[in-house]
Amino acid sequence: MALLPYLNVNCVEAGCDEAGRGCLAGAVYAAAVILPPDFHHTGLNDSKLLSAKKRYELRTVIEREAVAWATGIVTPEEIDRINILKASFLAMHRAIEQLKTLPEHLLIDGNRFTPFPGIPHTTAVGGDGKYMSIAAASILAKTARDDCMNRLAEIYPAYQWEKNKGYPTRAHRDALRRYGVTPYHRKSFTLLPPRQLFDS
Repeated sequence: MALLPYLNVNCVEAGCDEAGRGCLAGAVYAAAVILPPDFHHTGLNDSKLLSAKKRYELRTVIEREAVAWATGIVTPEEIDRINILKASFLAMHRAIEQLKTLPEHLLIDGNRFTPFPGIPHTTAVGGDGKYMSIAAASILAKTARDDCMNRLAEIYPAYQWEKNKGYPTRAHRDALRRYGVTPYHRKSFTLLPPRQLFDS
């Protein structure tokens, strides 16, 4: 199914999405993107359905052709303090705040959002597979976060973050059992299932 170019005609609309919400480690990233009304790219899609190579190729296109784009970050410490749902919304707010063009409407991936002051919004479940601007935001958020996790993987190679990007894979959890937590782990998350915490 082809992605829709916008929800509202004749409106400066920004798509917003986040990446890293379900991870055990690393920041949560979000992006906000305003695309030109006539933007079209056959390869644009939900970042989860694209290869890493394709995501990075599209990032270059999006950053070059977007009317405006920005990313927002919320650290693991902030996530632990305010919870991951609020952190995801905060990351989107931080991205929106940095846009060089003020949007008139926000398209948010998901079913909930904390309103951004002065700008109406519409939530869209699976929006990254429906609207171009949200798909573009998902790509920018995902690649920005992957860049960060790849850098952290060089500092903490045992956790294989270059492969799992902080998600709870078997290898990641095995490393947690053996080496413990790092400053980049989300302490408010269940890093290991209770049974494994007490296994010898």
